[in-house]
Amino acid sequence: MYIASSYVRAESLDEAWELNQKRNNKIMGGNCWLRMGKSNNINTIISLSKLGLDKIEENDSEFKIGAMVTLRQIETNNSLNEIFNNTLKKAVESIVGVQFRNMATVGGSIWGRFGFSDVLTIMLALGAKVELYKTGVVPIEDFIDMEHNNDILVSVIIPKTNLKVAYDTVRLSKTDFPLLTCAVSVVEDKMRVVIGARPTKARFFDCNINTETDEICSKFNFGTNMRATAEYREQVAKVLVNRCRKAVQ
Repeated sequence: MYIASSYVRAESLDEAWELNQKRNNKIMGGNCWLRMGKSNNINTIISLSKLGLDKIEENDSEFKIGAMVTLRQIETNNSLNEIFNNTLKKAVESIVGVQFRNMATVGGSIWGRFGFSDVLTIMLALGAKVELYKTGVVPIEDFIDMEHNNDILVSVIIPKTNLKVAYDTVRLSKTDFPLLTCAVSVVEDKMRVVIGARPTKARFFDCNINTETDEICSKFNFGTNMRATAEYREQVAKVLVNRCRKAVQ
């Protein structure tokens, strides 16, 4: 819950960026996570809804997903799901419900760098990049460790490569937060394994395709919270990694 003094639909990224430099101003994506956060007072809510960032663009080498694209748009985009074996659809289809996914945005999901993020997990596996208004294009593996600042996430870029990718997750119920997320991508003899909801934000390990699953899982730190213990998460991780490896063979 929050209280805002004013609401501005920015006419340009310049205007949005200038407004976002002021203390207690906030960028609003789909207004899902913002209203679920701690109660606070916000001076100005900044909307990006007039900036044309709600499109998925495709060319010969990449997909460019605007920050205001909803999770539902990703779930139902035929081109994305055809090329990436429906993994993006699988990653988002259990996030709360359709009404929520019609509002929640890609930009908000990535910018928050949430530990429970299905979106962050699959984007790491796909080798995505993040376009920031002032900083420029940054590999997502670098972005997740950047300090939060007042830049603006403009788009997420997914390169078209010949990788094979799979995604899996464990939840207590279909629309609950995940206990653990896992994605595996393979290009030739190289493999990337991503584990999220550990319960901290997703991390990855790059290795050879013949690396043993036990060795892979030993590279990740697993934590305990009210949903699961570290020991349980580690055992689940081994199962999910093996499932994903089998799917990309």
